[in-house]
Amino acid sequence: MSDSEPQSQAVEQLQRILLPKRGEPHDVRMLYLIEAEHNRDRLSWADRFSVNVPAGAEVSFQTYFNAFPASYWRRWSQLDSIILKLKISGTARVEVYRSKIDGTRVNIEGTLVSDGIAEFDLSLAPFEDGGWLWFDLTAETDTEVTEAGWYADRAPGAQIMPDGSEVGPFEARATIGIPTFNRPADAVAALEALASDPTVDAAIDTVLMPDQGTKHPADEPGYDAVVTHFGKRFHEFRQGNLGGSGGYSRIMFEALGGVDGQGAAGAAKSPYILYMDDDIAIEPDSVLRAIQVARYAKSPIIVGGQMLNLQDRAELRSMGEIVNPADFMWSAAPHSDYDHNFAEYPLSHQGSAADAKDPDAKHSRDLHRRIDVDYNGWWMCMFPRVVAEQIGQPLPLFIKWDDTEYSLRAGKAGFPTATWPGVAIWHMSWGDKDDAIDWQAYFHLRNRLIVAALNHDGPVEGLLKSMRKSTFKHVMCLEYSTLAIQIEAMKDFLAGPDQLFDILESSLPRINAIRKGYSDAQVIPSAANLPKPSGAPGVPTKDIGGRLAKIKKVAWLAKGLKHSLSQADPAHHEVPQTNLSPAEARWFSLSRLDGVTVTTAGNNGVVYRKRDRAQAKELLAETLRLQKEVGERFDEMRAAYRAAQPKLTSRESWGEIFND
Repeated sequence: MSDSEPQSQAVEQLQRILLPKRGEPHDVRMLYLIEAEHNRDRLSWADRFSVNVPAGAEVSFQTYFNAFPASYWRRWSQLDSIILKLKISGTARVEVYRSKIDGTRVNIEGTLVSDGIAEFDLSLAPFEDGGWLWFDLTAETDTEVTEAGWYADRAPGAQIMPDGSEVGPFEARATIGIPTFNRPADAVAALEALASDPTVDAAIDTVLMPDQGTKHPADEPGYDAVVTHFGKRFHEFRQGNLGGSGGYSRIMFEALGGVDGQGAAGAAKSPYILYMDDDIAIEPDSVLRAIQVARYAKSPIIVGGQMLNLQDRAELRSMGEIVNPADFMWSAAPHSDYDHNFAEYPLSHQGSAADAKDPDAKHSRDLHRRIDVDYNGWWMCMFPRVVAEQIGQPLPLFIKWDDTEYSLRAGKAGFPTATWPGVAIWHMSWGDKDDAIDWQAYFHLRNRLIVAALNHDGPVEGLLKSMRKSTFKHVMCLEYSTLAIQIEAMKDFLAGPDQLFDILESSLPRINAIRKGYSDAQVIPSAANLPKPSGAPGVPTKDIGGRLAKIKKVAWLAKGLKHSLSQADPAHHEVPQTNLSPAEARWFSLSRLDGVTVTTAGNNGVVYRKRDRAQAKELLAETLRLQKEVGERFDEMRAAYRAAQPKLTSRESWGEIFND
């Protein structure tokens, strides 16, 4: 490193140092910078890319958006080293650090900089399985830091395809697609965020917005101005409600130029196609970061953005996901952490010595490991054009599992997925949804079976066992509507792939019609609209822990089964016994009740669950019969769905849907 080198080693910026938006609360600022507690004066910034540090103040950039995820760059990129470049007015000490796989801090080098440019050439060698790079700064005089960022020392080179051929290098350009369904304000806000940063805007070739709803962004304030900003780069497509897979498939279809490749929306022939949900908050720099990750990859990869929690914005909801081969179900990737709050546990938080022995203790050590994934959700996910051209369109699944299937298919073709720290959007956590039991439960199960038929080559007993366990839980929790639509899910899976396009738009209305016949699917505005509960003495509502938990739950299970086999008291179908919150509505509580209201996950109403022994027996018998048939015919279904996959994922087949 030298302050006076005439020739900069920094060739292309990979990741800008970002400041929070002005006025952000303290917890959100912790995603960007950490001011020392002993600072007498706070840091200030007029824009998001330069910061004023008062004399005597210290600041650390060991944060989610500003530390450099070196282990990911070592694993996936063409680079052997990285350049940290800072332009400083004033005098300040800069210290550069790295972390080990367990989060332990290691000082690399530091220097005093006065009114100049500092560059640090940092090797990526010590980051095989984990570790970040970052810098801390101590101001000797009032100091301004500008043009700070992480750089490559060269332009990206060609990439190696799975067959050994070379493609690229590619330009830093992308088509961005945002499907929307009755969220006009959110859709316009997403467009405005993309247009807000000139550097991000310059990398956007085209913006595609399939509009599948009845409330249109075009009728929303701000729409005309932002569409005028994008001009001929913006393309909106009105279509029926084809779900997430229909919206995202339209984006890929148009970005590739339609069936013949000559469509106007794909004229830019962007090297990258970036998916985003409409109901998100965007950190615009994530677009640039994703593009640079993809351009510098050794081979074409799918680049996924992590999910931050829109309702608690300092919280990282998901670090990375896999499909567990034992039961073919989504799971957190090994060593990943859900709901990690950076305001409480910043990257530097190691916990105490006692915490190291407690598997439930909160710390940040696992955030320093590289997390390898099977797929990434389409809340933010970027595809190289060469991948889309080779493996085709998403499956016509409406919602759920379409993103999983696409990455699994790409992985089999030699194109892995990497979920990248510091590339992220804010999205409502799925923990605040009832999607495992509401209308989406149909798509959860049907599509899980379809994707398993296409990708799972081992025994299916684990999957069937998981389904049976879920079934008995639904019975005990009085979730009869869920059982009813899961029966439809298995029937539709067994009907084979030929009808998937035919039922793409009709499945949801059919499922909603079925749910209307069940009280547990009808949301009542408030439990206050019903008679006062009669009481449920002795029914447990809190889980227990400790060494005796399993023994106690065996007794609870016995009591729940005994009650479930008895005749329900019809009086409790008119007057509920109690009102339960989502956290209290567990199998050991619900299985001992005949009538109970349960608050929805969104806390916007209740459903009235009513035990019906005859109905439960009928639903259970049909469910178990179909599960047995699924197991017996699974090899047949594997062959059928795999044979049909080329047609299901072709632009020609999707073109018929879009042009219908």
